[in-house]
Amino acid sequence: MLTALILLPAIGAVLIALVPGRRRELFLPLGVTMSIGPLALAAFVFTSFVTGEPGFQMVEREVWYEPWGLSWYLGIDGISLPLVALTALLVPIVLAASTAITHRLKEFVMYTLLLEAGLIGVFLALDLFLFFVFFEAILIPMYFIIGIWGGERRIYAAIKFFLYTAFGSALMLAAIIGLAVLSSRQTGVPSFAYTDLLDVSLNPTTARWLFGAFALAFAIKVPMFPLHTWLPDAHVEAPTAGSVLLAAVLLKLGTYGLVRFNLGLFPQASVDFVPVMAVLAVIGIVYGAVVAIVQPDLKKLVAYSSVSHLGFIVLGTFALTSGGLVGGLVQNINHGITTGALFLLVGMIYDRRHTKKIADFGGLAQVMPIFAGLFLFTTFASIGLPGLNGFIGEFMVLIGSFPSLPIYTIIAASGVVLAAIYLLWAYERAFTGVPDKPENQALLDLNLREKLVLAPLVILMLLLGLYPKVLLDRVQPSAEAILDRIEATTNYVVPEPGRLEHVLLMEEGE
Repeated sequence: MLTALILLPAIGAVLIALVPGRRRELFLPLGVTMSIGPLALAAFVFTSFVTGEPGFQMVEREVWYEPWGLSWYLGIDGISLPLVALTALLVPIVLAASTAITHRLKEFVMYTLLLEAGLIGVFLALDLFLFFVFFEAILIPMYFIIGIWGGERRIYAAIKFFLYTAFGSALMLAAIIGLAVLSSRQTGVPSFAYTDLLDVSLNPTTARWLFGAFALAFAIKVPMFPLHTWLPDAHVEAPTAGSVLLAAVLLKLGTYGLVRFNLGLFPQASVDFVPVMAVLAVIGIVYGAVVAIVQPDLKKLVAYSSVSHLGFIVLGTFALTSGGLVGGLVQNINHGITTGALFLLVGMIYDRRHTKKIADFGGLAQVMPIFAGLFLFTTFASIGLPGLNGFIGEFMVLIGSFPSLPIYTIIAASGVVLAAIYLLWAYERAFTGVPDKPENQALLDLNLREKLVLAPLVILMLLLGLYPKVLLDRVQPSAEAILDRIEATTNYVVPEPGRLEHVLLMEEGE
């Protein structure tokens, strides 16, 4: 099933390529149809996943090249499962929303499906060389999505995105090879398998260098301060579909990698680097929020909000408590839903007005009440209003991080207040008042297609806000297993107040 999850969108891209170019009216409908298959399979995997089990499930392992220890090794656990489901959900949504794409439509649909295949492959790969292949492969379709269908500075943004991420990936490849060589020397059997590399014995200096190489690659992907400068350019210049997938899924490769590989493979180095990662996370939270406040461009404001919100995820990860780590993993998904919806909404108003400047709007709530209502609802979810999905993740991160990182957590909490400032102030300027500009007075509200595109994300914002157990039951065991490994292999002791049962309400009767 996991192999099928990767192959289905890739096969879809091949089938789209076979459609004659003169039948351009078929490209988007076929693309959406081809992306329904991976979504249905991902839904089956999500519901079939056995909760309470920390290990990998549905494992597939076939020898790829035995002399080097390479294998087609796939598996899914509570850390990767929600990200696979989110990816499979967003691709048909962004394709259905991409009616504004008019030129080279066939290639656009193909690149989007290939990007989906690569992203799912990253989350499922348990062979580190296979992981690296997928990690690098996604750069190609995203490069073309930005470079061909982006804005005026699209080439600059695409090249900057590619160079930043490729540089970090090169160092990670060296670390992967080094780790495999050390494993071969210690066991006599070459292997790139994640489960085999967990047993490699590393001296502290080597572990720190390898940790640094992995962390740099993932920090660029997050992106963490000060490696974030490629992100606003990529977001602003990318088409709506590119911005949604970039913010909702591609950035999660960084936070996923930090949890899976940095915490998993280098437990002692992870403990040693907690102060560094916490400082960078808090700087990112505050810096991203402050810069977002002064942005005149609505899309760039949402881009900098991503820098801020992702800082919470990194803080929760390196708090090394159950509440913080689980909260960070849940916020991974919640951020993807809310930020993806915000970029879709910005794209919808851009298609009507061909501007993203906040000053060019005003009074939109009077002429587009449904659009304004959905934008405000998504804004509330993004700033963490209780009852919506953004609340549970950030609340768990802050409560879970406080036992181990109290000062950092107090500073990070200011990011919640700042998020309310920049998002609500932007809403006030763009949507309230009288539509005094002639260009805004005749704008049409959302049509049926746009409502259907947004509906799944809006439903998830409410569902995960009221019933986060559907995620927590799957995420918690895998997160606890990582913390148990850190406790077993280092002198670090997870603070008891940070345990999940002290963060969430106790079950009835306990």
